[in-house]
Amino acid sequence: MTKEQLKQAACEAIDRNRDRIFALGDAIYCEPELGYKEVRTAAKFKALLDELGYPYRDGVALTGVVSRRKGRSSRLNVAVMGELDAVISPSHPDSNDETGAVHACGHNCMIAALGGVAIALKEANLMEELDGDVSLMAVPAEECVEIEYRNRLRAEGKIHFLGGKQEFIRLGEMDDVDMMLMQHTALAAPGFKAGAGSNCNGFTVQLVRYIGREAHAGAAPFEGVNALNAAMLGLMGIHANRETFRDEDHIRVHPIITKGGDLVNVVPADVRLESYVRGTKTSAILDARDKVDRALRAGADAVGAKVEITHLPGYLPSILNDGLMGLCYENLKTLVGEDAQYDCVGFGGGSTDAGDISHLMPTLHAFFAGAKGGFHSEEFTVVDKELAYLTAAKALTMTVIDLLADGAETGLAIKQAYQPVFTKEEYLTKWGGLDAQ
Repeated sequence: MTKEQLKQAACEAIDRNRDRIFALGDAIYCEPELGYKEVRTAAKFKALLDELGYPYRDGVALTGVVSRRKGRSSRLNVAVMGELDAVISPSHPDSNDETGAVHACGHNCMIAALGGVAIALKEANLMEELDGDVSLMAVPAEECVEIEYRNRLRAEGKIHFLGGKQEFIRLGEMDDVDMMLMQHTALAAPGFKAGAGSNCNGFTVQLVRYIGREAHAGAAPFEGVNALNAAMLGLMGIHANRETFRDEDHIRVHPIITKGGDLVNVVPADVRLESYVRGTKTSAILDARDKVDRALRAGADAVGAKVEITHLPGYLPSILNDGLMGLCYENLKTLVGEDAQYDCVGFGGGSTDAGDISHLMPTLHAFFAGAKGGFHSEEFTVVDKELAYLTAAKALTMTVIDLLADGAETGLAIKQAYQPVFTKEEYLTKWGGLDAQ
């Protein structure tokens, strides 16, 4: 069969299974879970793999699932990823009453699309026509949240990295993978339905603890050391540095106070913060991080408190791959016509651990405009499931076919042209060792 015949068969298989794919995405939406806790979400994806007769490994990076489908030959291994986790937005009408979790970033759409790819590979008999393997990967913990919780997991030796794709690298899941494809839901806009990629910021994480001295807040505050005052001065010091950040570096610093004290009538002696320092270049991120550290320490010095700053590796900035984006873009034009874009944002202020993957291998991170409202907010809603679930699945499958049909020549050419920034060992040492810097 020709590539076009394979693509047609794949799209027809996805259309035939519309209700099945919708049911998967909707079921995941109804039970949102945060990163490294996605037990029920993973179970839903595994149930689909069981129905398809696909063997898989689960519990990868605590909750991840990996299923490798063998081609007629194995000249390449292409990973197709979807993300399992949700975010917290307690004011969202569909948030979980107990946890505040909700799929206000559209990751349920990603697993629905990944399920569509899995179905197409089976029902269109694609693997018999492809000269490479396809690794279906449901990955945990893309949203870098609940830093204290994840740092406890690190202390217990259960993870090292905060992000699931980073853990996949560390655990060797990407060792024999040649390139990675994924997609994300985007916000609808006039003339835009889908895009082949966009730049994203990288970031580092700071876990901060101010230590003061308790005293009676009414009777003897002068006997205490107010850690909350230290934290507020530290935050104001960060604000005083913002004018030193260059526009082209897109630096973003957005700390939160996760603990402001223990009791209202006790001088706060244990105050905790979590913060990102984001930017487009690692050098700019680390420079800004040093300024933030200096401001945080100054807050402690001003009132005689102590401060503990733990540096944790966040995510690397994304590296776009023109070879993969070009293939995807041509497929998007077939699927959505003139509403397809090549670089759909130009610059995105968000971040993704797909950026880490992109430093090791060719990576595609496409976007499908099936949502409205603001990401991570009570207004986020998926309004076009045909686009967010089905068209996304079709685009990913069509791009897999482009890469692996006809002796996998196209995929091999993209692999050969790519120059990795890091080897796995360099990545683990230079980025994974960030907490030691």
